[in-house]
Amino acid sequence: MCKEMFMQSTNYQLVLNKTLEEIKSKHKTPSLLLHVCCAPCSSYVLEYLSDYFEITLYYYNPNIYPQEEYFTRLKELIKFVQEFKANNAIFIEEAHYNPSEFYQKIQGLENEKEGGGRCKKCYALRLEAAAKKAAEKSLDYFTTTLSISPLKNAKWINELGADYENKYGIRYLYADFKKKEGYKRSIELSKQYGLYRQDYCGCEFSMRNKKTEK
Repeated sequence: MCKEMFMQSTNYQLVLNKTLEEIKSKHKTPSLLLHVCCAPCSSYVLEYLSDYFEITLYYYNPNIYPQEEYFTRLKELIKFVQEFKANNAIFIEEAHYNPSEFYQKIQGLENEKEGGGRCKKCYALRLEAAAKKAAEKSLDYFTTTLSISPLKNAKWINELGADYENKYGIRYLYADFKKKEGYKRSIELSKQYGLYRQDYCGCEFSMRNKKTEK
């Protein structure tokens, strides 16, 4: 089956189930680079995956606006990881914060509607950085927490992941973390751990969109 047909017909949750079963059968703990955007989105994904992987959380989010929001989300992520009890090791690696990388990537798409082409470019920016970092660290897999949001396009995210798997030679972990009530569980865990839960995606355009909705 060609890549395009595979993507159109794929249930990413079933693919993830199969991968996790395969990992479990080998009785070996592989390494995973998990791109993360915030503590609430990370909470369920870590609960779900930490039994299977040694995980490096990669906080690369030049899209987040303003700067104070970026560091607030990072602080909450660190807080959650310190409190969360996992069977395997979890590390945090913060990337540099350079918003110009985001603005260069989405140039010409500033007026796109939320969830459109600008968002896809943003997914691509962060996923490619994750794949590069995973290759640099010689890890076994990479993926992202982004698909946990009901507002994120899981098909686009997984298509991009497949592209970067081929480009960088690191296996991509297909997933749609909103399945199995993942988003609902992230809300429950946010309450349990007292996490700050933002009300917009992260960039200044999503902030403006949220304000106009109120």
